[in-house]
Amino acid sequence: METEIENNLISSVINRSLLGPTQPRVFILSNIRLVREGLTLVLSHQSSIEVVGSSDVTILDEIADLCPDVLLLDVSCPAILESSILIRRAMPDVKIVALGVAEVEQVVMACAKAGICGFVYSQGSVNDVVTAVHSAVRGELLCSPRTAGMLLNRINGLDGEADYVSGEALTPREQEIMSFVNEGLSNKQIAIRLGIRDTTVKNHVHSILGKLRVRRRGEAAARLRQHRPRADAYPARQSGQCQPDRPGIGPDRSA
Repeated sequence: METEIENNLISSVINRSLLGPTQPRVFILSNIRLVREGLTLVLSHQSSIEVVGSSDVTILDEIADLCPDVLLLDVSCPAILESSILIRRAMPDVKIVALGVAEVEQVVMACAKAGICGFVYSQGSVNDVVTAVHSAVRGELLCSPRTAGMLLNRINGLDGEADYVSGEALTPREQEIMSFVNEGLSNKQIAIRLGIRDTTVKNHVHSILGKLRVRRRGEAAARLRQHRPRADAYPARQSGQCQPDRPGIGPDRSA
């Protein structure tokens, strides 16, 4: 009998550590009294969560003393969303679920930057709130496919910028070759202009595509146009003369 009790206790501890609290402690933050009181009343009848308080202002010390697992933020109040940064600093382990989210990119991105880990939309129900709370404590992001698409598109855009802006920079020779590529010249034509072998140009182009994480020359040119630095950042080409790839080695004019 004692062994069975011990096993149940161990199982309970493991489930709580992996899945989060079985009855999450919830605090409601909204500038609208009707929202606070209405949610408190409705959620208090939910056996799977515990409402520990509500407020219309961010009193971090008082909120932290209540040890909530989840904060429900009414993001229809801009000041409440802005306060989430202070909340995360004071309570780094608390999960934040946004209520009343308008499914537009500007609002979704603002929530993402604020560290929101759950979305309940303007037309959401009480069941949606409860589900979002439990998803948050399990470390799962609950959102619609549309919101997920917005977040992924933004991440992809940032990744594309980072590839070039903070990635491995092109060498002066590669920048020069890409300026010719942008003019529509072939590898052979570029080789003639620079007085180097076709294979050398090909190797440079291959390196450029790898650094910019694209597959085609046209994609590389488009990426560079999108993130083009000042015109004077490119090496000048004067009367067909150019600098060799390495110091002390003259232009390779072999066929």
